[in-house]
Amino acid sequence: MPNLNVLGKKLTTCSTEPMTGFFRDGCCRTGGGDHGLHCVCAVVTEEFLKFSRLQGNDLITPRPEYSFPGLNPGDSWCLCVLRWKEAYDHGCAPQVNLAATSVTALEFVDLDDLKQHAI
Repeated sequence: MPNLNVLGKKLTTCSTEPMTGFFRDGCCRTGGGDHGLHCVCAVVTEEFLKFSRLQGNDLITPRPEYSFPGLNPGDSWCLCVLRWKEAYDHGCAPQVNLAATSVTALEFVDLDDLKQHAI
């Protein structure tokens, strides 16, 4: 069975520039070892990036040792579902690509909340 998105269809690619996903294959699918559940495909904003940094997850600073280029506003990235929910609860959730967001996200967030932030 293919990986499904929150709309019940085949999961599409989130981003390959920068390369994202727990498995670094461009898709927001999850599996064994992905304790953060990187299943929400978001288009990050400056506001979200600053919020995430304040929460202890710096997505701005490049980390070449992990092949991480650092993110800029407008980049698409597979976020941990609970980080997206935390940002949502604080009023700074980034927009979401529903077609590239894994159905796994619905175990933690409402589809209506994701739809409110759909691109």
